[in-house]
Amino acid sequence: MSTEHNHSVSDQYFNQIAKLVTHPINLMEVCGTHTVAISRFGIRSRLPRDLRLLSGPGCPVCVTPTAIIDTIIELSRLPDVIIATFGDMLRVPGTASSLQQERASGKSIKIIYSPLEAIELAQQQPSKTIVLVAVGFETTLPVLAATMIRAKEMKLENFFAIPSGRLAPPAMAALLQSNDVKIDGFICPGHVSTIIGSAPYLPLARDYHVPCVVTGFEANDILQGVVQLLEQIADNRTEVEIQYKRAVSDSGNKIAQDAIARVFQIVDAEWRGIGVIPLSGMEFNEEFHYFDARQRFSITTSTTSAMPAGCRCGEIMRGMKLPPECELFGRSCTPQHAVGPCMVSSEGCCAAYYRYGST
Repeated sequence: MSTEHNHSVSDQYFNQIAKLVTHPINLMEVCGTHTVAISRFGIRSRLPRDLRLLSGPGCPVCVTPTAIIDTIIELSRLPDVIIATFGDMLRVPGTASSLQQERASGKSIKIIYSPLEAIELAQQQPSKTIVLVAVGFETTLPVLAATMIRAKEMKLENFFAIPSGRLAPPAMAALLQSNDVKIDGFICPGHVSTIIGSAPYLPLARDYHVPCVVTGFEANDILQGVVQLLEQIADNRTEVEIQYKRAVSDSGNKIAQDAIARVFQIVDAEWRGIGVIPLSGMEFNEEFHYFDARQRFSITTSTTSAMPAGCRCGEIMRGMKLPPECELFGRSCTPQHAVGPCMVSSEGCCAAYYRYGST
């Protein structure tokens, strides 16, 4: 499709949006990739003043509790332990340190691009204990599950993990229950929805009377999704619609769901900056409990999940503030010298605003 055609379609959507916005409306996306795309495409700069796009807790790195970070740091300090983690986790601040600081001081912390690399590491270094940092939303959970199933089949005795999975729909419900900010519609996460489908959002539309649209990640995907939400609001409808039909179905990916169900169980979970959200986390079930590094090693850490002093990440992820409204943003807190997790991760709202501006 030509660039000219794309611009023409975008203009049509912006014109539709301008006609549909007749009063103040808040829409929220809860996907880090959407957050980045909205900023990268400059979508906010062309929206009516009465339409606000808020960024929710769509970054798994950002919501990982301080206690988890502190536990991983303590594990890295044990003899013959190698931490295997995604790169975004390195600079996330714990209570008094970070994995990057520990790595600089000589601790064995290996950056991986797939959880399965941690299994290869365990095979290559049988005298070492490998601990996988298993952080992620529904998108990452299937490959984490496959990794744990593989480790069990191989009977690896030097492989463990710190499970910290999070589920998007319960967090969306918690935001609506909190009344911290009025949310008139959700731009539902595309990647997550390829796994879980659109059905899990039905209770949000039914019980909270909030329309939901699952969208893709191109500018016209997002704009079409916004139009669909505004049309529902104009018609006083609260439904779950799929804009991203080329990748998302009502029921999702059954094979991926079965893998997750075999390995994980749903539990109440702490979300950094938000608090405990019922039935929003994933921990190993009884069959895979042996692989939980917290059970294998006696680690005592703080239970606090407070943000660093002055950091407003919690309020930003709840839609209460925009990144530029944090007094640290762009001053003492930048991607090179991040204070809070929303600036650390490439999918964090603050990092997106800093890189592309407030548009």
